[in-house]
Amino acid sequence: MTTKIAAAFVKAKKEFAPALKNSVNPHLKNRYADLSACLEAVDDALLNNGIALIQQTRECETGVSVETIFLHESGEQLSAGIFNVPAAKQDPQGYGSALTYCRRYSLMAACGIAAEDDDGNAASRKPKPASDDTAMSLEKSIASIHAARNPTELHSRLKNMKGWVDSNPQYKEQVRAVAEAKKSSFQQQEAPA
Repeated sequence: MTTKIAAAFVKAKKEFAPALKNSVNPHLKNRYADLSACLEAVDDALLNNGIALIQQTRECETGVSVETIFLHESGEQLSAGIFNVPAAKQDPQGYGSALTYCRRYSLMAACGIAAEDDDGNAASRKPKPASDDTAMSLEKSIASIHAARNPTELHSRLKNMKGWVDSNPQYKEQVRAVAEAKKSSFQQQEAPA
C-alpha cells in the first residue's frame, strides 16, 4: 500500500517550481535546464512533504540506467521505473554525460516537470509558430492590464494573454497581482462615496 506517499507526492507536486533554463548546449546553441535546475525545481517541495529523492544506477552494457525512487518518511516508496540512455562514446566522459542526461530526464519524467528547451533532440523538432500571445513580454502584459478602461475590457485583455501567461509560469503571480489590483481599483470607483 502506498497511500501516504501518494498523498504526500500530490501535495509536493503542487509546490514544484519550473525547471529554469540555466545552461547552453555548446553544440546546438540552445538553452536548457541542467540537472541542478531540475533538482532545484522539486527538491524543497519533496522534502517539505517528507519525501526523499533517490536515483539509483543500474547495470547496462551500452550506456546507463537510472531508477528514480521517492522514499517517504513513513517507509513507503514509489519507483518511477528504470530509464535507459545509451552512451554516445564508450569512455568515462561518454558514460558521465549519459548518466547526467539520464538522471535529468528520469527526474523530469518522474515529477512531471518540463524545461522550455532541452539538449536532446530540440533541434530536430519543428519550432512552434510564435503567436502574438507568446511574443508578449511581461512589461506589455502589465501595461495592457493598466490600460483597461473597465472590467469587461480587463477580462478581455486577461483572456487574450492567457496563452502567454501559461507558457511563462514564472510571471503568473506578477500578472495575477497586477490584475487583482486593477479589479480592486474598478470596485473602488463603483463604490458609493
